[in-house]
Amino acid sequence: MNIQQVIGRDRALFVDDVARHERDISNAISGARVLVFGGAGSIGKEVTAQIFRRNPAALHVVDISENNLVELVRDLRSSQGYSAGETRFMPIDMGAVETEAFLAAQKPYDYVLNLAAMKHVRSEKDAFSLMRMIKVNILDTLQTLAYAQRTGARKYFAVSTDKAKNPANLMGATKRIMEDVLFRDSDSTPVSTARFANVAFSDGSLLHGFRQRLMHGQPIAAPRDVRRYFVTGVESGLLCLVAATLGKSREIFFPNLDANTQLRTFSDIAISFLQSQGYEPVEMGSEDEARSQAAELIQQRKWPCYFFNSDTSGEKPFEEFYSQDDAVDWQRFSDIGVISAPVPDAAQQARLMVFLQAVDVLRKSGRWSKSDLVGPIKDCCSDLAHIDVDRFLDDKM
Repeated sequence: MNIQQVIGRDRALFVDDVARHERDISNAISGARVLVFGGAGSIGKEVTAQIFRRNPAALHVVDISENNLVELVRDLRSSQGYSAGETRFMPIDMGAVETEAFLAAQKPYDYVLNLAAMKHVRSEKDAFSLMRMIKVNILDTLQTLAYAQRTGARKYFAVSTDKAKNPANLMGATKRIMEDVLFRDSDSTPVSTARFANVAFSDGSLLHGFRQRLMHGQPIAAPRDVRRYFVTGVESGLLCLVAATLGKSREIFFPNLDANTQLRTFSDIAISFLQSQGYEPVEMGSEDEARSQAAELIQQRKWPCYFFNSDTSGEKPFEEFYSQDDAVDWQRFSDIGVISAPVPDAAQQARLMVFLQAVDVLRKSGRWSKSDLVGPIKDCCSDLAHIDVDRFLDDKM
């Protein structure tokens, strides 16, 4: 399957930008000590592969997924082989005491990259998943930034999301708060980040679900009214590589994509995907109809699809990376826009402090409701436009 064709593009992004700046990128990584949190996830593994091939003195990867780490090692050994530098792959949680002990035993790192995230809107559905989202996206980020500052790292990079701009869901709001706390604390160690489009066929994504449904002979379901930008896995790695090595402090990197031609609906992507696999998409009127006719249609090289108008909490009909109020550099790169973000003003810094204190009290109490968390998030993220309709993606096929 040609992923670029499925997502409606005829060329790869960021390749020219990386080629033009390869000397500076390679000089930054070669001989450096690099620590990658979340390095075995869909984006993390692509970033890790890019760093690995540029000869770091040490590349240490921390990821909570033991299985994904094993596959990362197999993939690197099977594609690139070995490097002269030290490589370590640690199946530990970035916010856990085991990670603190591991880091205490290591020499300082030049680059600290944080690719770990709770990225699914569906995970904000209950009080306990939402608290973990706050922990991973905000609290663990603060902890790892503090480590980078304390040990004199040259650079700290964290992955953000397009959903941080004018967020319509709590996940996006946690990433917006993450950006603010990073830029509040970026004086001693330069911090850059990247806002992403959807990474096509990344683990857990709707497009990854299309592959899984095909494997299991099950119908495909997708919204017809939600438009998204898409990048490939390799492109996600290149964007992070550029932002981590070339980004200046408080810069936000994002794909320079055309809203008129490159925003695509999930239903259109589903149709392109099925056609690339040799199936004729057949739209059904309901989930029940799609399930009941799946076996018969699939035997005829047809695939049942249920397309619907989105009616779940937190869904934004389109993506945006910046606003007219942002200072955006369009000249530095061909396929990348760069926002120069200001330091949060005194009022926002005060709101951040109140938010962090409220979360700390709740975590120490061991008891909280969803409303206990939503209130502080809304108070801290003033541009959050979140409507909870009490219906989530877990209620969909």
